[in-house]
Amino acid sequence: MISYTTVGTNDLDRARAFYDAALAPLGGWRTLTYERSQYYGGPDRGAMLGIVLPFDREAATGGNGTMVALTAASAEDVDRVYAAALAAGATCEGPPGQRMANFYGAYFRDPDGNKLCVVYMGK
Repeated sequence: MISYTTVGTNDLDRARAFYDAALAPLGGWRTLTYERSQYYGGPDRGAMLGIVLPFDREAATGGNGTMVALTAASAEDVDRVYAAALAAGATCEGPPGQRMANFYGAYFRDPDGNKLCVVYMGK
């Protein structure tokens, strides 16, 4: 149902480097590249994640209550994404762990303050 979602950045080159590293453990890759945005897709060719310089040319800010959740194929993939994101400059919003039955996740903020979760919905 979702085609793509976007988060804002104030430094597109820095954001590209961050998301290249953070999404690699999920098989994420650059799909569409534009002057003011970068989109990433995954191996299932489903919804894309876009990193954009805001259209109104105002400063990008992380929305209060806004979060993008990324699907992982295993708990180990959650751990790998979280480690890659932190190594690339993310800040921790909740380390990897079992949050509830069938939900293993980790939370972090990218260098622009956007909150992301990587989650494995296990059995």
